[in-house]
Amino acid sequence: MATQSESFWDQRIDRGTLPLAVGDVLVIGLVLTLGVMMHNGGVSYLTSDTTGWLLTLVPFFVGWLVCAPLVGAYSAGAGESAKASIPLAVRSWVPADIVGLGIRASPFFEGGADPVFIVVTLVTVGFALGVWRWLAFKLR
Repeated sequence: MATQSESFWDQRIDRGTLPLAVGDVLVIGLVLTLGVMMHNGGVSYLTSDTTGWLLTLVPFFVGWLVCAPLVGAYSAGAGESAKASIPLAVRSWVPADIVGLGIRASPFFEGGADPVFIVVTLVTVGFALGVWRWLAFKLR
């Protein structure tokens, strides 16, 4: 339970959840990288157009960085059990995906936000985050 002296951020970010944060970022990057590779000719694209690859990932990392702490993906509760952690990750991914797609649809990025892409990123990354967090607690 939060005390009155705890700030909003103290309630939302617990240092014990750092391994979850690292894993989340890796999972988001991996799933999006696999999608980039599938749509752009495989591994060779990653080295031939590194900027294009990174510009695909950055909007979603920004969305995650903004939304995950606000929703509580790294709160003390998220570090206690898979039962608490997985829903927090998925609930964080929904707005993070929307933010990422909004950035991609802006004039500063290529790619846009095709409706199919919206559904695919929402489902695949959300599922992958859930599996990762389940494994993280299972292997403790």
